Amino acid sequence: MAAEPVVYGASERPPRGDYRRANADYTCAQDFAAYTAQDHDTYRRLYERQSALLPGLASEAFIAALPALGVKDRIPRFEEINERLYKATRWEIVAVPGLIPEVPFFTLLANRKFPVTDWIRTPEEFDYVVEPDIFHDLFGHVPLLFNPVFADYVQRYGQGGLKAHGLGACEMLSRLYWYTIEFGLIRERSGLRAYGAGILSSSGELPYSVQSPEPQRLPLQLERTMRTRYKIDTYQQTYFVIDSFEQLFDLTAADFTPIYERLRGQPEFAANAAEATEPAMA
Repeated sequence: MAAEPVVYGASERPPRGDYRRANADYTCAQDFAAYTAQDHDTYRRLYERQSALLPGLASEAFIAALPALGVKDRIPRFEEINERLYKATRWEIVAVPGLIPEVPFFTLLANRKFPVTDWIRTPEEFDYVVEPDIFHDLFGHVPLLFNPVFADYVQRYGQGGLKAHGLGACEMLSRLYWYTIEFGLIRERSGLRAYGAGILSSSGELPYSVQSPEPQRLPLQLERTMRTRYKIDTYQQTYFVIDSFEQLFDLTAADFTPIYERLRGQPEFAANAAEATEPAMA
């Protein structure tokens, strides 16, 4: 059966990406020859801008791993990254045409394969792109896959996702992904730092998440996180903070089934709900 496009959130706009190239598992070959000089220049400028912002804002582990991506002045070839990544943590990146459904996504993660969108934003979208593109996926996500503990957490998340799908609990689990892998903060020796890909690939949200007094920052707690809605079109109003990747890995060792059952029917927290405020039943 041919791969079908995935609609992002509540958007009515057809997703970008040529899904006709995709295999049944939604992976495809990286069409490196299709990138234009402008595409490579967009990647170079994005990399240059974002890497300059990292000191004092990004986690030490991320900064240490970033050089493993390799070339900065053009879009990297996935096989070049995989030569280093597989040796480091037994992970690989695979190309996908865009957003993919839950089960193929979880299955890839569970098998230590990270899906990377192979198209890049246009120059007009330099500051913001609705769907994750190759820069977000490579720059934001892939460096921490060189970290053994974080890489194991992402695999565990994929394994848990397959189970959550069978239990009808993907929405609750997706919030954990959002508030850790995409928008997580970590408290290091040098202070609060970002490790989530959505923050690290955003020139605006990186300083906002770490330095602004506006958002609230709560210690990561599974049930609170799974009950908290999130924003896809603005900076986050709530961030969850961990003390280490080991803590994150250990938190997800338990069977989530009792948590899902306990949370079913409970009211959700708004994205900006105060820490001490218990939401009222609708």
